[in-house]
Amino acid sequence: MSDRVIEIDHVWKKYPSQRDRPGFKEFFVNFPKWIKRQAKGDGHFHALRDVTLRIDRGESVGIIGKNGAGKSTLLSLMLGTILPSQGRANIMDRVTPLLELGGGFHPDLTGRENVILNGVLLGLTREDILQKISSIVAFSEMGEFVDVPVRTYSTGMYVRLAFSVAIHTDPRILIIDEVLSVGDEGFQKKSKDAMLRLIKGGVTTVLVSHNLQAIEEICDRAIWLDHGEVAAEGKPGAVIGEYRKSVAPNG
Repeated sequence: MSDRVIEIDHVWKKYPSQRDRPGFKEFFVNFPKWIKRQAKGDGHFHALRDVTLRIDRGESVGIIGKNGAGKSTLLSLMLGTILPSQGRANIMDRVTPLLELGGGFHPDLTGRENVILNGVLLGLTREDILQKISSIVAFSEMGEFVDVPVRTYSTGMYVRLAFSVAIHTDPRILIIDEVLSVGDEGFQKKSKDAMLRLIKGGVTTVLVSHNLQAIEEICDRAIWLDHGEVAAEGKPGAVIGEYRKSVAPNG
């Protein structure tokens, strides 16, 4: 029996359509059209449509698709920040997100202080973080900048430090959104190597990226989302091949 850690069962996610509220005259004139839209359910759109997937412990799964395909909504369900409109999302272990790296940093605190704060938010104790802080700073290559306020940091500095914190927090399920495509070439290689070590060590990984080469190199399986639906699922090379055909100029 497999050791499953993520189950998404027939999930739909619906959001209200964003329309400017009409004035009274416009509403009165267009009232019949408004009634028809409501009858058709046109007042909402579905970001996900009947999505079902399973991820076992230790798997690395890549999610690809165009902007607006539903990738971020699916990640939010896995993180538990939103609930399905219909269906079930069951996440059976602790999740470490690598999304907007450094988004939780307090600008007036130093890098070192933010390392401690973020480490605790990601599930470690203060004592655990203090034991790991030398390794975190060394990996990030921040040097003396770790002791200055993060409001002075460049985007690359944010990324290096936040990524280093996340991979040193003993992650069990990693949810990653485009992190490997951020930063200079050296850091991209370093972060990819670190990810591969975690995956080989048994960390379950879900990676959303437009970098199809990274998906093919890192992941065991790929899922292609298209307009909120699973268009294809399987070996990364095969799924990426289908996706490329669909987005080709004459595809």
